[in-house]
Amino acid sequence: MQFTIIVVILFFIVPLALADLRVGFYSSSCPKAEAIVRKVVQRNYLYIDRSIAGGLLRLHFHDCFVRGCDASILIDPTEDNESEKDAEANETVRGFEIIDKAKKKLEKVCPSTVSCADIIALAARDAVSITGGPWYAVPTGRRDGFVSNPSNAEILPGPSSTVSHALQIFTSKGMTLSEMVTLMGAHTIGYAHCGFFRKRLEGRDSTMDPSLNEKLVRLCGNSSSSNNNPTTFLDQNTSFVFDNQFYEEIVNKRGVLFIDQQLALDSSTKGLVSKFATDAETFRRSFVNAIVKMGSIGVLVGDDGEIRTRCWDYNNNNNSDP
Repeated sequence: MQFTIIVVILFFIVPLALADLRVGFYSSSCPKAEAIVRKVVQRNYLYIDRSIAGGLLRLHFHDCFVRGCDASILIDPTEDNESEKDAEANETVRGFEIIDKAKKKLEKVCPSTVSCADIIALAARDAVSITGGPWYAVPTGRRDGFVSNPSNAEILPGPSSTVSHALQIFTSKGMTLSEMVTLMGAHTIGYAHCGFFRKRLEGRDSTMDPSLNEKLVRLCGNSSSSNNNPTTFLDQNTSFVFDNQFYEEIVNKRGVLFIDQQLALDSSTKGLVSKFATDAETFRRSFVNAIVKMGSIGVLVGDDGEIRTRCWDYNNNNNSDP
């Protein structure tokens, strides 16, 4: 089967002085770095799993909101040490194999040059653009961290978080209310397992459109068994397209997750939701600014951290072949 991608490319002016990161960081040391990452993302999207675009965006978010954008989420647990991958919040995070694949290709071309943290940020940008969202310049120069602890991931907002709880987490990371609502728009290409919203179905949540409720009950059933945990898209309308339809869905009470629906109901956020639902261009501009800012959270630069040769392990443990 032949696929055709229409990628809308827009250039926005974004602040570049973000924690010593800069656009084109690898222009001399590894000129093909961004192209290599992009090709890996595109091939996986086209020929393996189109839903992986949303997975890569979630991976970027879950990395940045724990210890900062330092690739700590990529570390594999061992018999002696747990890692962020063991955290309950990260049980369904996807895209690790794509980052590993890109890293392997980069190590052949530019050994010990491109950080895993930068690969995550670049892959997230490519996931947005490949699904019809805006292309934006990614400031790079991150280095990889030395700590990955599952307890640190407890800070991540969950699917049942209230708006006020989620906002506390975002503001603790230097993000604003508007930026929180904007970044939640990434759910336009995301999906969730039934376990994340089954309680809403059992209670016949009055804030959910009845027809969507019935559809999800048929999909999920009433069992909490891990054997009955299928997935559904968070944007039931244009599930594979990065657009503003997610906001229109939640305005119409078709939010799958509790936190998503609350964005359209809470007095502090419903105005922004309505604005994004009717103004796609404003959402696109806001998303670029918000995700670039998010990508600067807690980054390691200069002589801090390291450039891992394998994304799933610290360099001092890399004593065997990949």
